Amino acid sequence: MSATVLYMSMSLDGFIAGPNEGPGNGLGDGGDRLHEWALTEAGGGGRTLVDGRAGVNGQVVAEFLATGAVVAGRGTFEPAGGWAGDHHDGVPIFILSRRQPGSEVGQWPLVTYVDDVGMAMAEAKRAAGDKDVLVHGAGTAQLALAAGVLDELEIHLVPVLLGQGRRLFDHLDSEHIELERTRTREGEAGVIHMHYRVVR
Repeated sequence: MSATVLYMSMSLDGFIAGPNEGPGNGLGDGGDRLHEWALTEAGGGGRTLVDGRAGVNGQVVAEFLATGAVVAGRGTFEPAGGWAGDHHDGVPIFILSRRQPGSEVGQWPLVTYVDDVGMAMAEAKRAAGDKDVLVHGAGTAQLALAAGVLDELEIHLVPVLLGQGRRLFDHLDSEHIELERTRTREGEAGVIHMHYRVVR
């Protein structure tokens, strides 16, 4: 059965982005360090995702690229340039937003704007079929947890301290949410990949 899974890189002190986030600095100061584990040098001086056959980190990258749909918030989608309308492999993308989309959406047929997190997750699961749904963004994750529609979390714990920035779980209510760890993998460069199931 399909699951909604948050994949999130996080510093050892709990930050998913550094300070001073903004246009042109979407991950904040130093926040790019959180994603270096998933990248490798490519020809021409650029960077690309780690090959799925390259160690534990590559296996994790291959896993999230095998998902059948994506759910994200505008705060993740827009700084990423909308992934140019295709996150990976032509899968449908559902963007959680209370505002109407800009004119660029017409050129991106894979992108659908939805104003309710439960509806976004349900539509993404339907579109993904028997594959999992990749969930992006702290705000979306918090809303999904509160609504009971986030099934699993894969946290990539990166051995850096950012000191400031945006935390993954800053705005959760005081309600206790129980998690069951289902897997821990030690990746290259000291990254620990921890997978949890949300206990309902």
